[in-house]
Amino acid sequence: MMTIRDTTFELLRKLNITTIFGNPGSTEETFLQDFPSDFRYVQVLQEASAVAAADAYAQATQSVGLVNVHTAAGMCNAMSNIFTASMNKTPLIITAGNQTREMLLMEPWLTNTHPEELPKPFVKWSYEPKRAEDVPAAFMRAYAMAIQEPAGPVFLSIPLDDWNQEFTGELVVRSVAHKVAADPERLKQFADKLSQAKNPVLIYGADISKHDGWKEAIALAEKMQVPVWAAPASERTPFPENHPLYAGGLPFATQPLSEKLQGHDVALIIGAPVFRYYPYVAGDYLPEGLALLHITNDPAEAARAPVGDSLISNPVLALSSLIEMVTVPENRQQPAIHKLPHHMAPHAVAENTQTTDTVLTALDVFKTVRKAVPENAILMEESPSNIAELHTAWPVTFHDGFYTAASGSLGWNVPAAVGIALAERDNGKNRPVVAMIGDGSLQYAIQGMWTANQQRLPIIYIVPVNREYAILKAFSECQDTPNVPGLDIPDLDIVSLAKGYGCIGKRAETTDQLFNFCLEALKQNRPTVIEVPISKVIPSLI
Repeated sequence: MMTIRDTTFELLRKLNITTIFGNPGSTEETFLQDFPSDFRYVQVLQEASAVAAADAYAQATQSVGLVNVHTAAGMCNAMSNIFTASMNKTPLIITAGNQTREMLLMEPWLTNTHPEELPKPFVKWSYEPKRAEDVPAAFMRAYAMAIQEPAGPVFLSIPLDDWNQEFTGELVVRSVAHKVAADPERLKQFADKLSQAKNPVLIYGADISKHDGWKEAIALAEKMQVPVWAAPASERTPFPENHPLYAGGLPFATQPLSEKLQGHDVALIIGAPVFRYYPYVAGDYLPEGLALLHITNDPAEAARAPVGDSLISNPVLALSSLIEMVTVPENRQQPAIHKLPHHMAPHAVAENTQTTDTVLTALDVFKTVRKAVPENAILMEESPSNIAELHTAWPVTFHDGFYTAASGSLGWNVPAAVGIALAERDNGKNRPVVAMIGDGSLQYAIQGMWTANQQRLPIIYIVPVNREYAILKAFSECQDTPNVPGLDIPDLDIVSLAKGYGCIGKRAETTDQLFNFCLEALKQNRPTVIEVPISKVIPSLI
């Protein structure tokens, strides 16, 4: 007899989904019983961390990720990183159990009473099958929904007694296209406007990197010979930061962003929303005389853009067509070649560092780590108060060399590093993964370090310690809100916390110590967490 569980695992095999990230609960055990030997279960100690690890793994492998969490309680835990996966546009199937169908009417303990509503609005589709025999087909639909553009997470709730029921139907496996091509007439209009512009500019977003489009992005910029900005708050690097046409990252705020685009008559933004703003700084969305063209794979992004003309398309397909369609007038003025380095951070390195003879600056730390690790190391970031220092020290020069959370929500990068490192092991590249995590950010998903150790992943976690939420102090200054409580976090022992989860824990107080600890970490078969005290800085926000 083929059960619902047997049939579902066979479907997952045919879809090449054989890694499951999860934190098991009582309502999930009927799904996980007699776990197939050709599947891999990656145990994570908290549901949000399971979603983050699966998210990063799916991004790095360019596949659909699968997460299994506990019923209503586990879904509530997972929501912060379901939100992030939605903004990351990561194809994920998130599953949770529910109580037995016979008891659902009376809402027993641990029932998800509104399973299809709970994860909204951060999933593309949410469903609890009406019959047990519908479960495999629901997984097939979930896969199709997750992978089609714009990709994103979907959710299935499965009552725990469904899995052992007999499956008497036919297993149907379908393939679906997951790239959206542009309207050719509309794309020609965009190409003509770019060709006729006197001083155009390109703004590239993270979706270019997610779809492996650096080659096309570079080709269009070099054909047009125009400057390239990274869209605000790009979670992936959209263009090589050592390219002479790279201008840096646009600011997060309305007025400063508009000022950066002064003098241009046409701007094309592709693979990003128009625009990510935070904090609010009043001003015009665009400088006078600038026409904005917007290409996105997400109709919702196109709809909510406050300015500009939009086109729905996969960014790389659109770039490939524009390379052929755009012409360059002989009399077009050549762009100023920007002096390197430029970086994605929208502001310069902070000048108000409280330096001492015994405490390193954030810039010291990041320069030292960059020097110690190989050129092909993958950088991850969740240290918002010193992103300018990080990107100054570590220019990203390959398309999958940088990851962070599109949402700005903390608690993604520690477990996400597990997903990236697992993908590196699976694809045989085995590039080092270096995660820069602030001492405050680390606490949001610290249990992810346990999974990194259990999987024997040689991740290097660098923890700059300033014992405060410096980014919140920056917002306090920007918003003129003095005397906010709770912005200091003393008495955290990062080394002891790391050792408690089975990782190697080190404390570096000099650049020599830090450099040598990084070299040692590269030789390990488990994660290393390096705590580094740094000078206190209140960063600029714009």
